[in-house]
Amino acid sequence: MSRYRYPLLVFLGGACYGILSTIVKLAYAAGIDRSGVSSGQFFFGGLLLLIPAWRARPRQLTARQVLVMLAAGVPTGGTTLFYYHALVSVSASLAVVLLFQYIVIALVLEAILRRAWPARQKLAALILLLPGSLLASGVLTGAPLTADVRGVVLGLLAALSYAIVLLVSGTVAREVPPVCKAAIMACGGAAVVFTALPPTFLTSADAFLAVLPYGLPLGLLGVTLPPLLFAIGIPHTGLGLAGILTTSELVIAMLSAHFVLGEAVSPLAWLGIALIFGGILVGNRVPAPRKKSRADLHEACEMRYN
Repeated sequence: MSRYRYPLLVFLGGACYGILSTIVKLAYAAGIDRSGVSSGQFFFGGLLLLIPAWRARPRQLTARQVLVMLAAGVPTGGTTLFYYHALVSVSASLAVVLLFQYIVIALVLEAILRRAWPARQKLAALILLLPGSLLASGVLTGAPLTADVRGVVLGLLAALSYAIVLLVSGTVAREVPPVCKAAIMACGGAAVVFTALPPTFLTSADAFLAVLPYGLPLGLLGVTLPPLLFAIGIPHTGLGLAGILTTSELVIAMLSAHFVLGEAVSPLAWLGIALIFGGILVGNRVPAPRKKSRADLHEACEMRYN
């Protein structure tokens, strides 16, 4: 069971992101604007990380380490901004499909860094995940797709940013305690979001109380937990498998919208969910040990007795 511990953490990190869309829809229905949702998410998420990060801070944390982690947090804010802006000019279903290209980007980045072709089981998982995401997103249901070049580019930039988030979560500052690393990266993401969408809700007590019921869970599930879970799990799973495991985001997003918001899920979408789960299982399958051939056994015997 221990070999599934780290993949499970990455899976749960993706699942946390999946719940965000339902909370965002509830916030919009309550009259919270995009600025309040985005900036509130990073404000409260950063606050939740402050105390545990301060207690876990290493005795010697250099300025270079802090700057590197701040820079590593920038793609987190970039993903939020690119995706939310893409939704202005493309349909929601197409935006999901564009975002989920991060799976391919993550595999390509891992192949470049490792200078090796992705393992066959990861490619097999990709064959299930890509059509699964198309079916689950509803892009094949015949609904009209609205898109322009700018929206498509922004959607692909969101995918690239998300793939970079997974990459830096597993490679940057691995010697720093995960909760401290997550807190500093959250500050980097918050700097990007606050620059584009200032936290104006902090200037009014009424606005603060209106954002609080939505900003707090958004911060917990969008800023606090995923970076922490990724920082623990991805160094052990690798970037390619992390890209596969985090497809749990789309599945949980659909299930939470169905059970919380009452949104209908078509039979094709359920098929897409099944394909995504199949892809996750295939991608996480542990290869069976290779059986030793007669030549291998003969060579081992010679080495033992010579």
